Amino acid sequence: MRLRHIPFLLLAAVSIVLAAATFVEHAQGHEAAVSTIYTAWWMIALWAAVAVTGLIVVVRRFITTGHQPKSSRRLSIKRPAALLLHLSLLLILVGALVTHLWGTQGVISLRTGQRVNLYVNSEDESIERLPFQMQLTDFTLQTYPGTQSPMDYVSQVSIVEKGTVAQTMSISMNNVGQYGGYRFYQSGYDPDQEGAHLMVSHDPWGMWLTYTGYGLLFLSMLLLMVLPKEGFRRLLMLAAMLWPAAHATMPVSAADVLPQATADRFGDLYVNYNGRICPMQTLAKDFTTKLYGKPKYEGYSAEQVLTGFLLDPTQWTTQPIIKVKGAVARILGTDKKYVSYQDFHDSNGYKLDPLLADIRQGKQMEDARAILDADEKMNILLMLFNGELLKMYPYHDSQGLRWFSQGDPLPQDMPEDKYMFIKKSMDYIGELAWKGDYAQVDSILDKVRRYQQKEGGALLPSDTLFKAEKVYNTADYTRPLAMLLMTLGIVSFAVYLVHWLRRKPLPRWLRLTMNTVLCLTLAYLLFIIALRGYVAQHLPLSNGFETMQFMALVSLLITLFMQRRFMLLMPFGLLLAGLTLLVAMMGEANPQITLLMPVLASPLLSLHVCVIMAAYSLLAFILLNAITALILLARPGHEEAVAQLTRMSRLMLYPALFCLAAGIFIGAIWANQSWGRYWGWDPKEVWALITMLVYSIPMHAQSIRWLQKPRWYHLYMALAFLSILMTYFGVNFFLGGMHSYA
Repeated sequence: MRLRHIPFLLLAAVSIVLAAATFVEHAQGHEAAVSTIYTAWWMIALWAAVAVTGLIVVVRRFITTGHQPKSSRRLSIKRPAALLLHLSLLLILVGALVTHLWGTQGVISLRTGQRVNLYVNSEDESIERLPFQMQLTDFTLQTYPGTQSPMDYVSQVSIVEKGTVAQTMSISMNNVGQYGGYRFYQSGYDPDQEGAHLMVSHDPWGMWLTYTGYGLLFLSMLLLMVLPKEGFRRLLMLAAMLWPAAHATMPVSAADVLPQATADRFGDLYVNYNGRICPMQTLAKDFTTKLYGKPKYEGYSAEQVLTGFLLDPTQWTTQPIIKVKGAVARILGTDKKYVSYQDFHDSNGYKLDPLLADIRQGKQMEDARAILDADEKMNILLMLFNGELLKMYPYHDSQGLRWFSQGDPLPQDMPEDKYMFIKKSMDYIGELAWKGDYAQVDSILDKVRRYQQKEGGALLPSDTLFKAEKVYNTADYTRPLAMLLMTLGIVSFAVYLVHWLRRKPLPRWLRLTMNTVLCLTLAYLLFIIALRGYVAQHLPLSNGFETMQFMALVSLLITLFMQRRFMLLMPFGLLLAGLTLLVAMMGEANPQITLLMPVLASPLLSLHVCVIMAAYSLLAFILLNAITALILLARPGHEEAVAQLTRMSRLMLYPALFCLAAGIFIGAIWANQSWGRYWGWDPKEVWALITMLVYSIPMHAQSIRWLQKPRWYHLYMALAFLSILMTYFGVNFFLGGMHSYA
């Protein structure tokens, strides 16, 4: 074994240990994994071994004294950008070690008017003393307009030294307070809003060493992309020679429902849903999709389904509209995919009760997730039947604007006319609907909306925002678009591959058609993502559904700008976009547009997600590239085509790996701004780091000779994608953690 191989073997060992640690955490808890693995002395020693052996290899590889006589030798650097990148990673590791050894974290609790200088150390729960006192002078809980949902927590704090106020500061989510080498982060507050809890961080040297490492890392990655003697520019110039532009030529049952026009009127009402004010249409769409998996049922709109359950529950509880997994179907005594509300009950009561009791007692059950999912759907229906789901009646009192449903207890001082209106209006609408007097139903619905506008006033969303959300609800065609793109991707792959291998130009009409489809899809996705962002009032990158849509957009953008370099990129791009939209569609069973938690309201979050999704898109292209190469390698006579695929893969690996690294470290900066620590050993963080390590290996093919062979290289790149699947999906479904929503 040669010295140059040792760092890679150690990195492989680190990756295996990190992967195992995430499962240890899942089984034994976060603290156990941190103390026994992540921060254990032997793990620190393993990281140190990686750093030391890596530094030796880097110095020997990139720094030379030349062949001059010993007396006149001078140091010269072969590839300064590559050297700077490796040194920046070393500096990040040193910063992490300094933080671990000398940094401290804790929590300080403040009450208005009291001076405090003691805080609880988060590591061993010991009491630590600040060299100054802190006094909370005021605390404000800011809510989103017209709701009780927190938008931000703001603490006004005075720093007191020697009996006098040395500094005042305002501390809120993503707004850090600093004094005397200590940093303070808003963490929580007391129920009476007279006290605040702040995270305390004292890490002056480790943080700046780490931040300096981040800065040098970003600079080195930029230099590696632009300097002519670095690998990316060499591959790009080679690609330009080998792939010139000319090469691109190469029965519902008869359930009673409201008429569509009346149901649409119902969808025009306002409702407080998921902590924000939105059209009733949005709740109806999510309600129907949650139950059925689609926003329509047997040709009936979401508004008709919701009002059907609301106004005629006897009829609708017999409809097979609740989608269940196989395990739940067996429990209910059926083999059908869709069941009714009544199927969940028999003479003994609610069929899931015994199993739910076992789950609550902590018993391990293979079908627990499916059972809980079905129970959630039943609870939503119960909330609707009990009059608790539709918080559609605003009311102003001494506590501000609050929203009530028909089944909520109302304030005792509420005027009688409003009290009766809230309690009786929906019952009256039900009676009129049963009689078929839909004109009068429309009239009452108009009165409800006028009441909402009068009581809600300026705190309601603007007419433009309200209408935009209604347009979004009717313009989201993720499901058919996913199927169309996947079909086109598969068909075009076969057509393009035949032309490419035969070195025949593509027909002009085919190129024009595919580019038209590409541009139309791009325009549609841009429109739908922008519209969702406008409705949500933040960049739509806060959950799996939104990030998958964005990844599809990035995939198509990459295809648009790079297809002239590589013919097969067009079918790859369409297929990848279709697959990512298919994944988004799977998550669309619960695609609620929610207000961001205060900690997520940071531009760094959006940048973090965008860069990570760009990396995943590029790595997915590399996967498809590898699969194509492996297929061609099974048939002799395609060596040149495989060589081109290999060069294309290596070319895309540079921006892919750099985007992945940048995304991870941007996320670390965001975490440090929000929580006072840039790394928490969350399973998603750990697997993102593993993925970065896995994809860094083929960047060193000059040191790992077997990766220079196309067959082994493409096999490695195909298998490497499993780490991304684990990072994005495995953590969400199996390991959980703070990032499991993403």
